[in-house]
Amino acid sequence: MNREMFEIFLSAPPGLEHAVRAEARAAGFADAVTVPGGVTFQGDWSDVWRANLDLRGTGRVLVRVGSFLAFHLAQLDKRARKFPWSTYLRPDVPIRVEVTTDKRSKIYHGRAATQRIETAIKEELGATIAADAPVTLKVRIADNTVTFSIDTSGESLHKRGHKQAVGKAPMRETLAALFLAECGYSGTESVLDPMCGSGTFVIEAAEIATGLQPGRSRDFAFMHLATFDPGLFAALRRPVAAQSDLMFFGSDRDTGAVNMATMNAERAGVSASTRFVHHAVSDLQRPVGAPGLVMVNPPYGARIGNKNLLYPLYGALGKTLLDRFSGWRVGIVTSEPSLAKATGLPFTPTRITVPHGGLRITLHRTDPLP
Repeated sequence: MNREMFEIFLSAPPGLEHAVRAEARAAGFADAVTVPGGVTFQGDWSDVWRANLDLRGTGRVLVRVGSFLAFHLAQLDKRARKFPWSTYLRPDVPIRVEVTTDKRSKIYHGRAATQRIETAIKEELGATIAADAPVTLKVRIADNTVTFSIDTSGESLHKRGHKQAVGKAPMRETLAALFLAECGYSGTESVLDPMCGSGTFVIEAAEIATGLQPGRSRDFAFMHLATFDPGLFAALRRPVAAQSDLMFFGSDRDTGAVNMATMNAERAGVSASTRFVHHAVSDLQRPVGAPGLVMVNPPYGARIGNKNLLYPLYGALGKTLLDRFSGWRVGIVTSEPSLAKATGLPFTPTRITVPHGGLRITLHRTDPLP
């Protein structure tokens, strides 16, 4: 395998770069540092494969394979033709090229730059260009520097490969994993979601506790690159872990959501450690055992239409948790600060706000409830 070292970029939701960095460092990528929009570190191809397979919070893994200066299209054409495409790309695999430019560069017409690079790849490598190609080359032209990066993930990494049923406005698995981490969850306590929807928080928590690799059920774009070694990659896959002694709980007043969550947990291989039931928030009971974490993504006004209808629901949630969940911590995600306040829960002053589905949503957290 090519032992070339290069810059690896992990995308992160704005505002959660620190959480992606913490996970990367915990996974052994010790020199990971935050940059706008993500995290970078130096590594080789085995690190790329492992980042895709093991990291829960990043949505995409890019590899920066080269850069050069270009001040006009003819220079871009000449240097793109000299680039060692065959080191990374295969002539039998179609390629998609995406170019972004900035106003500081002499080359500012993105479509013209795209055409030059596509032609260089077609004529020098022999690969075809296709909009639905399995491999995407991302080209950034900034301050006259042309940088080539390969998207090694393909589909966004929140698509774990085992969740087929989803409800309205689902929480992405990557974001759910980061929110769990921000609430101090590390896989050593139970997690309960009283408005579980398709079960994302509960299933992510159960997978973390059992040591399952998030990418175990899917393929990646790097499998189509010239640098891919199936044998070495197979060695990075861990055998299915033993079930956790902990239990993870979800409930919802929608029977369809409960059925979806149950099926998703079965496909994810965590059905033995998860339990989903149908009931209202006011009927929620504290599980037997040590305190854990309540993690919930309730409906928000933007998803429902009239947020005034939701104040009683948030109030009932808060009262139930305060009455029955002493010692448990709570994390609530909502786009409406007034709804979070309606719970009456003693949230800490620290908030984390991130963009999600066209909204800005905020994670509100408590210490252990009195």
